[in-house]
Amino acid sequence: MSLSRDLLEKDLYKVLGVPKDATEAEIKKAYRKLAREFHPDANKGDTAAEERFKEISEANDVLADPKRRKEYDEARALFGNGGFRPGPGGAGGPGGFNFDLGDLFGGAQGPGTGGFGGGLGDVFGGLFNRGGATGTRVQPRRGQDIESEVTLSFTEAVDGATVPLRMSSSAACKACSGTGDKNGTPRVCPTCVGTGQVSRGSGGGFSLTDPCVDCKGRGLIAEHPCDVCRGSGRATSARTMQVRIPAGVSDGQRIRLRGKGAPGERGGPAGDLYVVVHVGEHPVFGRKGDNLTVTVPVTLPEAALGAEVKVPTLNGPPVTLKLPAGTPNGRTMRARGKGATRKDGTRGDLLVTVEVVVPKNLDDKAREALESYREATAGEDPRAELFQAAKGA
Repeated sequence: MSLSRDLLEKDLYKVLGVPKDATEAEIKKAYRKLAREFHPDANKGDTAAEERFKEISEANDVLADPKRRKEYDEARALFGNGGFRPGPGGAGGPGGFNFDLGDLFGGAQGPGTGGFGGGLGDVFGGLFNRGGATGTRVQPRRGQDIESEVTLSFTEAVDGATVPLRMSSSAACKACSGTGDKNGTPRVCPTCVGTGQVSRGSGGGFSLTDPCVDCKGRGLIAEHPCDVCRGSGRATSARTMQVRIPAGVSDGQRIRLRGKGAPGERGGPAGDLYVVVHVGEHPVFGRKGDNLTVTVPVTLPEAALGAEVKVPTLNGPPVTLKLPAGTPNGRTMRARGKGATRKDGTRGDLLVTVEVVVPKNLDDKAREALESYREATAGEDPRAELFQAAKGA
């Protein structure tokens, strides 16, 4: 990963409005709130909102990734503590550093490392050059991650579904094919010689690499700037993608689709697409993990004497459960394999809760039968154990 000087000079925490010790959940929440507020689809024609959206996305790209966030924090801390201030004699010279830069940056030097090995040298990428080098190869840039939301019905979440998602992201401008020039013939920037970066000396044998201000880091200059992208070569692109949501997703789950985000630049890989799933409620069924739940009403005689009752299933034929005699109200029974689909393709269970229904209206015959039942069980007190337990407590 390469952190440009321009990026390191920004307070990404301030961009998202979170403290430096913010948790991943707090960063995610702040990003989602700001992204919805400044999304281009919600601010048609508002270039300020579009730039703010890009700034928010850039901050989230770094802070939402634990590794990139750690490297960013380390780099910022190093600048803040006055790092890389060589003495009067320069690196290794009299009055200069008295330690091995190879050790500081994590090992042996090698080609393509900008003069440093692993460790912090990887953090800075092409930010620092040794010996006053005048240019570095512009590295491919990974596309931005995109976050979207989708709402599924209860059944779609259980069985899986393919849904269309409309997304907006930064991509190569179609009007100029990403060149930035309306004629499609930009010229190489003479200032940075096409690298997109310029170096300036900082003393002591070091140079700092900054994005070229003349070409804005592109390495190319448009003689005739494109009317759509104004010479940047990038534009907001809207596209619709068919996304497969796997079976068994739960409400609030965040799904990552690799390589389905914004296209990269200069041959870099595309970003990722994160889809937050919202699941609607069902009038009959509920859900507990991989299990579905349902409440089934039964009559007093069925609960007291036992019975076979039919129970509905989600998108399938009903199942018959045997109700034992003396089944109490609220008892839960299990119909195996009738629940939600798991990741391995198996299914959870259907949890059936019995609800004894007390009749509101009784005819004379039913009332007489219940009176007889009350007389027959007059010696039983269902609340006796309750009072005994209360006294014992």
